[in-house]
Amino acid sequence: MNTKELLYLKCQGALQSRLRSITDNISDLEQALQSETKSTAGDKHETGRAMIQIERERAGQQLLEIQSQFKLLKKVNAKSIHLKAVHGSVVFTSQQNYFIAVSCGEIIIDDQKFYAVSPITPIGRLLLSKAKGDLVTFRESSFIITKIL
Repeated sequence: MNTKELLYLKCQGALQSRLRSITDNISDLEQALQSETKSTAGDKHETGRAMIQIERERAGQQLLEIQSQFKLLKKVNAKSIHLKAVHGSVVFTSQQNYFIAVSCGEIIIDDQKFYAVSPITPIGRLLLSKAKGDLVTFRESSFIITKIL
């Protein structure tokens, strides 16, 4: 399995883990909402239900976001190699290595550190369309692209 395929699988696993966490949270909130019983302190009861409802809506937004991340990841062809950085590229630089796919943070493959970033993040946007040998400046730091897969 090549580096890009391993990075793809790691990102997929991270997204699946987030999805499980979100769906568990939604399930817990549903149970809490159903078990909330009317007490003699009516205002307190209504406030509790409203807070649970707000949390459920927030979790619903997180669910939509993770589904969007899965769609973005599925667009990556883990077997392709690019001359310029595009969505799905692995970009090696003189300082850091990046996988332009979805934001999953730091991933270590064969003792090499990679940062999985979305193409809409500042560094992701900056790397897009760059080629081997290009100088990139990001946050007052400059580095050279040494290789693109």
